Amino acid sequence: MRGDDIARELGVEKDDAREAFDGRIAAMTRDGQLMTNRKGQVCVVAKVDLVTGTVQGHPDGFGFLVPDDGGPDFFLPPKEMHKALHGDRATARQVGVDKRNRPEGVIVDVLERANREIVGRIYEDRGIWYLVAENKRISQDILVPPDMRGAAKPGQVVVAELIEQPSAHREAIARVLHVLGNYTDPGMEIEIALRKHDLPHVFSTAARRQAARLPDTVQKADRKGRADVTALPLVTIDGETARDFDDAVYCERAGKDFRLVVAIADVSHYVADGDPLDADSRDRGTSVYFPRRVIPMLPEALSNELCSLKAGVDRLCMACDMSITAKGEITGYRFYPAVMHSRARLTYNQVWSWLSQHRTHGDDGAAELLPHLRDLYALYKVLAAARARRGALDFETIELELKFDPHGKIESIVPVVRNEAHKLIEECMLAANVCAAGYLLQRKHAALFRVHEGPTPEKLTALKEFLAGSGLSLGGGEHPTPADYAKLLARIKDRPDFNLLQTVLLRSLQQAVYSPDNEGHFGLGYDAYTHFTSPIRRYPDLLIHRCIKACIAGERYRPSGASWAELGVRCSLTERRADDATRDVENWLKCYFMQDRIGELFTGTVSGVTHFGLFITLDGLNIDGLVHVTELGNDYFHFDAVHHKLSGERSGMIYRLADRITVKVARVDLDATKIDFVLAAADASAYRGAQKKQRPGSRP
Repeated sequence: MRGDDIARELGVEKDDAREAFDGRIAAMTRDGQLMTNRKGQVCVVAKVDLVTGTVQGHPDGFGFLVPDDGGPDFFLPPKEMHKALHGDRATARQVGVDKRNRPEGVIVDVLERANREIVGRIYEDRGIWYLVAENKRISQDILVPPDMRGAAKPGQVVVAELIEQPSAHREAIARVLHVLGNYTDPGMEIEIALRKHDLPHVFSTAARRQAARLPDTVQKADRKGRADVTALPLVTIDGETARDFDDAVYCERAGKDFRLVVAIADVSHYVADGDPLDADSRDRGTSVYFPRRVIPMLPEALSNELCSLKAGVDRLCMACDMSITAKGEITGYRFYPAVMHSRARLTYNQVWSWLSQHRTHGDDGAAELLPHLRDLYALYKVLAAARARRGALDFETIELELKFDPHGKIESIVPVVRNEAHKLIEECMLAANVCAAGYLLQRKHAALFRVHEGPTPEKLTALKEFLAGSGLSLGGGEHPTPADYAKLLARIKDRPDFNLLQTVLLRSLQQAVYSPDNEGHFGLGYDAYTHFTSPIRRYPDLLIHRCIKACIAGERYRPSGASWAELGVRCSLTERRADDATRDVENWLKCYFMQDRIGELFTGTVSGVTHFGLFITLDGLNIDGLVHVTELGNDYFHFDAVHHKLSGERSGMIYRLADRITVKVARVDLDATKIDFVLAAADASAYRGAQKKQRPGSRP
C-alpha cells in the first residue's frame, strides 16, 4: 500500500499525528524493515524475500552482505559492490549460489551510507584525479574533480568528503577537505589510523569548555563527606613513560594477614552522567595508546592533571580497603570516597630493584617506603599462590617495545622485561576488581561485567581432536574449567612443542567482552569480575564507579541515553576499534623497519597456517610475514585445519603451527602493510632432501 493509504486506513489525519506516522515509516525504512517499491508502495522487506544487513568489502573487489538476523552471508560480486561501500547498510536478494556454494546476492537498495569522509592517497592519471582509500575494504577508486582537489599533490594523504555515493552506473565523487601530508611523514601512520577507524581525536567544544572550568586542585567543598587518607603512604607504580596515574596502593601486615588499600582516581566526581565530558568519553570508550602518542579518553587537564594521582598533591579517589588472609582469601572489603596524597611516583624497574637487591641505591624516601613495599611483595606472593590454586590461566607471552630515532621511525625492537613489580600491581588490581563485582552483585545493582567465556562447543571439539593427535587430553569433559586448562599447561611446559600447544589452547578461548550479564571470567578463574581500576582511560570503569557511589548513597544509577546491554556492546566495540587501530600503526611501522632488510635471513615461528601458506613471526621482533604456498616447493600442499598443518602430497613435508623455520625477506609492501618471506636455502634444501627420500627416482 502507498503511505497515504496506510495513514488513511489507520485514521491518521491530524498534522502532528501524520508527522509522527511519517517519522515511524522513515525509521522502519532505515532499519531495513520496510522498503518502497517503484510504484511508491510500502512493502514489508521480509515479505518480498529481501535480507537486510551490513556490507563487508574485500580488498579484491568482491564483498558480502552480513545479515542482521544472523543468517548466512550473501556473496556480492564486484559488479554489486560497485553500488555500495564497506560498512553501508543495504537490502539484498539471493539470486543463486557462487562457485563455493555460498548464497549469492544482488543489492536492491542501500539504506544507510556509512562513509561521509574517507582518508586515502590522491593520484592523477592523464588528467583524471582519483582517491585510493587507506581502508583496503573500500576497493573502489573515488573520483576527485580537478577543481575539488584543493592543494593536494599526487601521492599525498588527504581527507576527502564524499559528495556523491557510488551507484550501479556511477563512481563515487569526493572533495578534498584536508591535506595531511606525504605518506612517509613522521606520525602520518597515526593520522591515517585515526580517520580510517573513525577514532574521535578532537574533543567537542562543550567538553573543552567544561574541562576549562574545572579547578587545578582539590577544593575544600570536594572534601566534604570523604575519608581523609592523606596520612596513608600510598604510592603509584607504573612504567617510566606513564603520565595518567589511575591507581595507588598501600599494604600493611595485620598479624599473619594483610590490609590492602587500592585507591583509584575519582573521575566520576568531575565527569557526571550526561554532561559534555561524559558524552565524549562514551564516544571514545577508551584511551588509545599509539607508539609515541596517546589519544586520551579525557582531556589532559583531567587525565594527566586533576584526576591523575600525582605524587605530592592531594587527589580525590575511590578506595577499596581489603582484608586478605595469609592464604590469599579476601575476607572483607569496603568502598568509600576519600582524599589521598601519593608519597611517590615509582616505576616497576625501580621497585623491583629495591625488592630484589634489598637496597635502595640512595633513592630519596626509599627507606620510609621500603617496609610497605616489602609487605606488598609478601602479599603478592600470597595472591599469586591463590591464583595458581584457583586455576587461573597464565599464558607465557613476550611483549616488545618499539624504539624510535629522532625522525620518528623504528630504530630497534626490544623485548619488554616484565618483572615481579608488574605482576604485583596486576594482582592488586585484580583483587579490587573482584571486590567491585562482588559488591554490586550483593546489592543487585545493574552494571557492566568483564565477561570471558570458555571455548564454544565447536572450538572445544577441534581442540580435543588436535590434542589427541599429540597424545594429550583436556580434562573437564564437555565443560572444561580454567583449572583443566592450567593443569594441561603445567603438564606440557617442558615439551619441545609447548609453543604450538599453548597457541592452540589460547586460540580455543573466546574474546573477553563487556556485558550486563555476569557469566564470569574464564581466563582468570573468577565467578564475577568487572573493571574498576582505570576510570581515566576506560569508560566501563567510570560506569562502575558511579554504580558503587550510588550503592553507598542507597540509590540506583541508570545511565542516560542507553541501556546496559547497549553500553556493553558499545564499550566492547570501542575496545576492538582501539586494538585494530594500534595494530595497524604498529604493522605499518614494522613494514617500514623491514624495508631496508630485504634479502636478510631471520629465524621465526609458524604462527598461522592457511590453505595459501604459512604466517611466520620473527624471533625478537614480533614481525609477521607470509611464506606463500607456492614458495614451499613444487608440490601440492593440502591444508589440515584441525591439525593446523600443510602437508606436501609427493614430498611428505609437513609444516605445522609453531614449527621453527628460517626465512629470507623477499618483498615489503608498505601500502598493503604486508611482508613476503621465502624459505631460506637450508629449509629449501630440507624440502628437496625430503622429496628425494620420498621418491628416490623422481626429479628434484
